[in-house]
Amino acid sequence: MTKTRYDGVKLEHRKIVDMVRTGASVLDLGCGDGTLLSHLVLEKGVRAQGLEQDEKSIYQCVAKGLSVFHGDIDTGLSEYGDRSFDYVIFDQSLQQVRQPDRALGEALRVGREVIVAFPNFAFWPSRLQICLRGRTPVTPSLPYSWYDSPNLHFLSVADFTGYCRKRGIPIRNSIALGRERVVRVLPNLLGETGIFLIARVDARAA
Repeated sequence: MTKTRYDGVKLEHRKIVDMVRTGASVLDLGCGDGTLLSHLVLEKGVRAQGLEQDEKSIYQCVAKGLSVFHGDIDTGLSEYGDRSFDYVIFDQSLQQVRQPDRALGEALRVGREVIVAFPNFAFWPSRLQICLRGRTPVTPSLPYSWYDSPNLHFLSVADFTGYCRKRGIPIRNSIALGRERVVRVLPNLLGETGIFLIARVDARAA
């Protein structure tokens, strides 16, 4: 069987890689073990940098040959100048920061464009669990119990769309994903994960 370039790459990472221009500079906030950054380097030849708080994950990134700094997303972006990167990425990390509004503002200052991927709290199994069981949902995209979850904020595709509209932030692209496919109908209900490509507020005039 012939292998493709995306063999073994989860759908969420495929779609993020597709949003990034070849040869761009990328800052991945909360980059974990560097899996996404490694795909971006391999597929798009990006100039990659990560920011991560967990030391074990940093060692895994270094073993992959990635440049990663130890830091906290809530405070770590003050060291970067305006438009330091073509893309800043929050891959399953925005909902874990203490001040997401401030973190997004800083990301849009540091990057020309920002990619945000997050679990959709309005996904229908989550709604069903709340409705029928009356408990905080546990799903593949939200796998933690309320007492051990790293997530501090819960948002939906509709929440993020409304946030961008309220802040006047241009949405360049948005995708909702199911387990193994792109969801094109009722994304706030049927999408398990939301991915948004957004730009600086002044991007329309740039």
